[in-house]
Amino acid sequence: MNRLQLQVASLVPTWGKHTLLLVLFVFSLQVSPQTVRGETQNAHNLKSSVRVSVSGGPEVEEAVFFSFDDHAIPWRDNLQLTPVEAKKHPANPVLRRGPAGAPDHGHAILYGSVLQMDGKFRMWYLGMFETEIKAGQAPGWWRPMCYAESTDGVNWIKPKLGLVEFNGNKQNNICLVESTVPSLTKVNDFLTVMYDPKDPDPNRRYKCVYIAHPPFDDVRGGRSRIGPDERRWGAFISATSADGLSWKVIGDRPMNAGGERFEVSGLYHYNGFYYATGQLISPWTWRMDGSDIGRVMLTYRSSDFKNWSRAKATSFARPGQFTAKPITGQQTHMGAGLWNRGNAIIGLYGMWQDATKKPKESEYWNEGVTVDLGLIVSNDGIHFREPVADHKVISRGKKNEWDNTALLQGHAFANIGDQTMMWYSHWDTGGKLRNMEIGLATLRRDGFGYLARKVSDSAAYFATAPFKIRGDAKLFVNVEGVSSTAPLTVELLDERAKPLAGFSGKDAAQIKKSGTHLEVIWPGSHDWLPANRNISVKVSYPKANSAKVYAVYVGKN
Repeated sequence: MNRLQLQVASLVPTWGKHTLLLVLFVFSLQVSPQTVRGETQNAHNLKSSVRVSVSGGPEVEEAVFFSFDDHAIPWRDNLQLTPVEAKKHPANPVLRRGPAGAPDHGHAILYGSVLQMDGKFRMWYLGMFETEIKAGQAPGWWRPMCYAESTDGVNWIKPKLGLVEFNGNKQNNICLVESTVPSLTKVNDFLTVMYDPKDPDPNRRYKCVYIAHPPFDDVRGGRSRIGPDERRWGAFISATSADGLSWKVIGDRPMNAGGERFEVSGLYHYNGFYYATGQLISPWTWRMDGSDIGRVMLTYRSSDFKNWSRAKATSFARPGQFTAKPITGQQTHMGAGLWNRGNAIIGLYGMWQDATKKPKESEYWNEGVTVDLGLIVSNDGIHFREPVADHKVISRGKKNEWDNTALLQGHAFANIGDQTMMWYSHWDTGGKLRNMEIGLATLRRDGFGYLARKVSDSAAYFATAPFKIRGDAKLFVNVEGVSSTAPLTVELLDERAKPLAGFSGKDAAQIKKSGTHLEVIWPGSHDWLPANRNISVKVSYPKANSAKVYAVYVGKN
């Protein structure tokens, strides 16, 4: 019955039987099938809107329980995590510097972002038109925000945007940045772009942050007395755009005006706040006890993207930076390139290692520094940790390979089919701009690591953190090494970690094949996971020792 028929049926006690049948017949003639289908569809749409909250955290469309996330999967029996190193694409570098006269002739580096949108990849990267570094910087204190597109993430085009005059014409791929204070438009270091579709103002849907180095006289609002005076200041700039190509700087001053210099390198939205991550070093920051520290990852926050906190959180440092006697040479380079997965933020950070010997006076100041890229994860958007200390997700190349010195992370991740794609770039710490171009590395989809049995003759299982669902949600598993004779067993537990009737024991599900996103099918009549209550997932391993679980997902199809 539709709503009108139900209203009539409610009158049964006061109407005669024959009168009621007549009225229902009339209504059935007047209410079209389209109306009934429309009501049914609207009800389904409302019901199918899925939100998942893990451990009381933010509600998201899909929750991911990564194998390496010991907050999302805290309960483990006889399991060990094996981290995985990514494979580099044979066509690397996939985006190369431009010819003489191009805005990226000096270098093209992914101090930037890649977003997958509308069937294509969009890349914002840092160009440099000069071919020589002077005093540690591009001579003009400007490295343009450049733009590229690709349909496969390997072959890139640099469209002529027609926005910025350069070398006598606008036939280039430079994005336009405008401000009432011109020096704030000069992007000169790490830039990060995010797409924010929920912003009600279409002119603010694209957001970015970047480092500029304006003359200090241009910095309205001054600075704190922490750290030495500088002729050029490390300014944290934010800007917005309707299309990601033409940008307007927010306000007339850096977001860190009144505070310390800040080398901003990241941007994301999590649980009601915008967060901007970046790096500082002593004397601008220090360890908890006030002692000196090398480069560490710090984070600002804002509720509106206009006004940013003066206070900062220490978000991550390499383990050796916090030991009683710090491990010599370990630093955290430029924060991390981050990937917001809803209930968790994962990313790649720069594993900086000082040169083994101090450069000669004739050499560049960073000569001999090496950087690989390591994995970090956060469940609150503020504090990050390294699942396996010093594991390299992307390692610098071997001798004579194009990326053999130091690697730079970007906010550049995408899941395509059964594959995770990650873009990065090479940094010549010798200051010669050698091979400073952009490469691609890949993993099995979300295959940063897997959980497998530790001791072969003992049972093994894990249980996730509790989560609560609103709407119709299903469960999926990313696993390999199972079969019909050695299946993975999946059960649900209630809020007291007891087996949930209808989803456990004889009603447990079994995964009998490998795949990156396999739906868990329950043998009973249940199509959806129980909603509006705390539940968790228990995954038991087959007796065979080959099963590898990479991730568990809760969300829509």
